[in-house]
Amino acid sequence: MPTTSTFAPRLPGLTVVLGSLIAAASLGAQAAPQAILVTNEAGQPMAQAAVAVYVKGARATAPAGATANMAQKGRAFQPTMLVVQTGTPVLFPNFDTVRHHVYSFSAAKKFEIKLYAGTPAAPVVFDKAGTATLGCNIHDQMLGYIHVVDTPYFGVTGSDGQLTLDLPAGDHRAQVWWPALGETHPGVEQVLKAGGPAVALRVKP
Repeated sequence: MPTTSTFAPRLPGLTVVLGSLIAAASLGAQAAPQAILVTNEAGQPMAQAAVAVYVKGARATAPAGATANMAQKGRAFQPTMLVVQTGTPVLFPNFDTVRHHVYSFSAAKKFEIKLYAGTPAAPVVFDKAGTATLGCNIHDQMLGYIHVVDTPYFGVTGSDGQLTLDLPAGDHRAQVWWPALGETHPGVEQVLKAGGPAVALRVKP
């Protein structure tokens, strides 16, 4: 079973998710930075893990005006993993000198942007929670993920397995997803206690 423990926070490598500031304000709650470390069963830090925290009363869908970018640069998706709130329009700017043909066959969002350069005029709206695996029909090595969550509190761990989210104090439901779980897996869940020492989430499939 997943366990929760505390650890001494390290400032380097922490990823600050500014969107959670907006979320806290919308709840009218007193939020504070909460350091989180995600590790595997052996206690090793897990990089590129999507962390979503579900706070009671928080809005499930993205507010008007929310947008995100999944770029193509160096014939790769940047970032490799993008986490967005349900209902977020995502643009796919192409910064390469070659054209790309981006697609997803995933149940969470099926779409196709045929051969293009620059930035397509119309974004793709990710209106269902889940994970979309991305590919390019021209460059088979390109692989990316868009993980869609029903909460405004989310982020991706850095190379040291850490991130920070501004969270209201209390017990919340945390959900951790990483690519090895597969796109149909919703993520590993456990309780996250915010408002105290830094928290370590030890997860296993």
